[in-house]
Amino acid sequence: MKKHSSLGFSSRNARIAKKAPMSKRDAAPFETPKPCGMEQAREVLTEKCITIMGYAVLHLEKAKGADGAMSTHIERTVHPKNADRTRTHLNRELVRFPEGVKNRTQAIAHRIETAGIKRKVGTNQVKAIRVLLTGSNKDMKQMEEDGRLDGWCNDNLKWLRETYGERNLVSAVLHMDEKTPHIHATIVPIVTGERRKARKEEQNGKKKYRKKNTQDVRLCADDVMARHRLKHYQDTYAQAMSKYGLQRGIDGSLAKHISTMQYYKELVEQQDSLQENIETLLGLEEEAQKKLKKVKGEINVQKMKGAAVNATTAIADGVSSLLGGSKVKRLEAENESLKQNIANLQRQVQAEQREQTKMEHRHNSDINKIGRSYQQKIREYDNRLKQIDTYFPIVTELLPIAEQCREVGFTEELTRKIVSLQPIGFKGRLYSKEHNEKFRTEHSTATVERNPLEKGKFRLCIDGMPILEWFRMKFQELKEKLGVSHTQKEEDTPKRGIQVIKHKKMRKFKYI
Repeated sequence: MKKHSSLGFSSRNARIAKKAPMSKRDAAPFETPKPCGMEQAREVLTEKCITIMGYAVLHLEKAKGADGAMSTHIERTVHPKNADRTRTHLNRELVRFPEGVKNRTQAIAHRIETAGIKRKVGTNQVKAIRVLLTGSNKDMKQMEEDGRLDGWCNDNLKWLRETYGERNLVSAVLHMDEKTPHIHATIVPIVTGERRKARKEEQNGKKKYRKKNTQDVRLCADDVMARHRLKHYQDTYAQAMSKYGLQRGIDGSLAKHISTMQYYKELVEQQDSLQENIETLLGLEEEAQKKLKKVKGEINVQKMKGAAVNATTAIADGVSSLLGGSKVKRLEAENESLKQNIANLQRQVQAEQREQTKMEHRHNSDINKIGRSYQQKIREYDNRLKQIDTYFPIVTELLPIAEQCREVGFTEELTRKIVSLQPIGFKGRLYSKEHNEKFRTEHSTATVERNPLEKGKFRLCIDGMPILEWFRMKFQELKEKLGVSHTQKEEDTPKRGIQVIKHKKMRKFKYI
């Protein structure tokens, strides 16, 4: 379950203290408002008014995986509907990436790789925490007009670094193209100290794990998002923002920042609602047309009755005119009213249809822009690959070597050093696909050398010999160590040789 923390979000308005009506959220810092009459409200309004400070907004949320979807929103790879494209150029990246890191996703991965974490990072483990920092709309706009926004950004960065650690803050982007200026910060939850679960078990006398070094670093979002820490973040952030006229919101406020995905979900729901309204209006129009036909028929019947009565007798004609004539007028008035209602319904249906058409055009336009953007990226990558093949042909030849390094068990770091044509000393176990076995070495040197048998090709060598020959040497040493021997004739015979049989935790050799 995701944990959220947010401060209240309200504008700076004049409110009446204690007695004047106000919303539940705004009334919370003061006494609960009591019902009062209009005269009492006027008296309070004239006698006692105060101005409420704007609120600082701090929102934290765990991210899944590398959080690519949010990176798309933050970096404006795809422009959301609520963003003003004419102001997108005002957006700023506030944190400089390390050398070789180009975007937010790479920055998250780089921090985890260079943190010195000894435990394996799980696939579904939370690798980043999103942090939204802003304030009341009116206050943020006023800050922008007064030229204080740079100072506000610097104070936010200072608070983030002091709270979560300077290296853990991998990204911070100021958005100026939405309704309210705000900062999207990204924290990688690298922590030290013993796990909370281990401390709790120790207190309960149920210590199950060997105590580890408290200085070892861990990737743990739960420690950063602990309940007592969330309250501390809100308090300290409000203190840092008080110089800008922003105060802490209500403790436990339910106000939340609408995510990009939630925005588009509401947009689709709005479109569905428009379609339902159109269908309802069309049904009302059909019903009105039926009623109009009925009224017209009644009008004709009443006119025919009036003519018949007039031909019979003058007295009856007078009575009929008095009674029937008034009914005809009423029916004609209803007819005109129904015509007007139908006209209004038709105009409303047309307006709804036009709005739906506009929305469909906007959606299609966005989809086309996204498609063009992806095609452009593909063309750029193709051109880059062509340039690599043209100017750095050695890269293509070294790619199979890199794949072979990963296959036998070298780490990514060692693989990068090996393919850079550096002799690399190592110890550990390497996997042989041919023998389906891992062979251990206490000290060996891995190199990449030109293959004398294939011009322009490279081969991976261990201790100066090709790796396949090295594996065969290690396999022979293993057999000699276990007391297994064979003849050259047995090696050349396809159906004769030595088979390694693994049974539970025992390894046996037999002749077949």
